[in-house]
Amino acid sequence: MEVQKTKLKNGLRIVTKKLENTASLTVLILVGAGSRYESEEISGISHFLEHMFFKGAKKYKNTREVSEAIDSVGGEFNAFTGKEYAGYFVKVAAEHGDLALDVLSDMLIHSRFDPNEIDKERGVILEEYNMYQDTPIYQIGWDFERLVFGDSPLGRDQIGTKELISSVTQEQFRSYFDSLYTPDNTVIAIAGNIDHQDAVKKIEDLFKFKVKEKSLQFEPLSHYSKDKRISVRNKKTEQAHVVVGFPAYQDNHPKQYAAKLLSVILGGNMSSRMFLSVRESQGLAYYINTTTDEYYDGGTLTTNSGVSVERVEQAIKSIIKEYQKSAKEGVSQAELDKAKAYLKGRITLRLEDSEEYAHLLGKYELLQGKFKSPEAILKQMEAVNLEEVNEVAKDIFKPEELRICIIGPFEDAERFEKLLNFA
Repeated sequence: MEVQKTKLKNGLRIVTKKLENTASLTVLILVGAGSRYESEEISGISHFLEHMFFKGAKKYKNTREVSEAIDSVGGEFNAFTGKEYAGYFVKVAAEHGDLALDVLSDMLIHSRFDPNEIDKERGVILEEYNMYQDTPIYQIGWDFERLVFGDSPLGRDQIGTKELISSVTQEQFRSYFDSLYTPDNTVIAIAGNIDHQDAVKKIEDLFKFKVKEKSLQFEPLSHYSKDKRISVRNKKTEQAHVVVGFPAYQDNHPKQYAAKLLSVILGGNMSSRMFLSVRESQGLAYYINTTTDEYYDGGTLTTNSGVSVERVEQAIKSIIKEYQKSAKEGVSQAELDKAKAYLKGRITLRLEDSEEYAHLLGKYELLQGKFKSPEAILKQMEAVNLEEVNEVAKDIFKPEELRICIIGPFEDAERFEKLLNFA
């Protein structure tokens, strides 16, 4: 059965996909309320707000009642905050789909943002903040995005600042909630054993939004930052963590899939160029991978790696050498064919999971105003030719656009400055 979509009179969009041969379903609510909507003064409020939805509302009055409702049917329940949207999902056996909608609607429409609960949650989020600070593999990705996107909402961490976490008020939560948690800024995606019309009727009855239209817009990215091209965070670690990469393409860019395929060739799996050269041939790294990240108006292509502290310069040079080689000499047809087969397989496996399928449907509907099927994505990917991939390598891997982030026991960035100069 095809993907079905209904837009209610209030602007709320509902997209569903009936998955054959499954007895479960995932209800996912995506709201355009990620961290890039925040000003510097309220940096972190999107993520803190996500936590507060679990603290009780009208029907399910506290955290225990919320969690017991889903636990009692063996379901899964979670949430996340990205830079462009926040998501809330419940995965249950299909016969409990009504319960999933009931719990999600109560928490999103009727949350109280109790001041006592806010104060208790401050400690939880501060510990989460500390966890990220102590986990370089997470922190370094945020450091790199700050290099690329600068001191803008897109360049800041979702976790926010200690100042906001320690001081945010119920009034600020309500104001931020009213400005973005509106029907026109929300998509409900359901994948699994679901009847579309039945779901639409139940959603109409349950999701009675207080405010009709969103009143807050994010600041568009006007340019990539050139203030700094290298970041070194001094931290006592046994392993140096590095990210070496470039600004790249935004979501829905015509060359987006060519860039994704190039990233797979370079460092997407255990037979990729980076893996075989940096890890296998030279023994410089334990983990190494190359990925692309896309936002509405910007993106990156990066290689992340954990390397020996003593040989960090050699590792960075080796990563840069693979970028240079692909830009100057190109990649082969055999490599491109292998990358296409790999991505096709990964997408197929991921979409066996109703949660992943719902996320795919909801993301494109929210950000682009139309859902994109897996078949359409695979068709676009298959259409990419060798010439396009090699053009992308030349376009992205320009020496003056290189950025390097490092976390490890290094006191200054001067020793690494020379690594930026490659031709």
